[in-house]
Amino acid sequence: MGVTGPIRVVVAKPGLDGHDRGAKVIARALRDAGMEVIYTGLHQTPEQIVDTAIQEDADAIGLSILSGAHMTLFAKVLELLREREAEDIKVFGGGIIPEADIPPLKRQGVAEIFTPGATTTVIVEWVRENVRPVAA
Repeated sequence: MGVTGPIRVVVAKPGLDGHDRGAKVIARALRDAGMEVIYTGLHQTPEQIVDTAIQEDADAIGLSILSGAHMTLFAKVLELLREREAEDIKVFGGGIIPEADIPPLKRQGVAEIFTPGATTTVIVEWVRENVRPVAA
């Protein structure tokens, strides 16, 4: 039996990054597209983010990172999802992430990275097509 209802996405700001405008814009765009969005607020630990995603039965976690700690923070979230046997929760993210860091992040298991300039339309469409895609 398939999962029904709207796609559920946790949008999170891990670490010490205090800039959340972009995360709020993405959260609103996803919500306006009919998804259920849980915004965790600023200064979340990877443990808090994964706990929230599991408790909320999320389909995906969207991380917004502008602090430069993306390699460490994405890796920790992915590690915790594996430890909690919740690897079915897709992780995507965006922020100030150098192009050279995107391939290693994807090899670790990050499903997609959106860099500055990505439109909300592109992000919403990616989530629709890649998080709980409709079976053909």
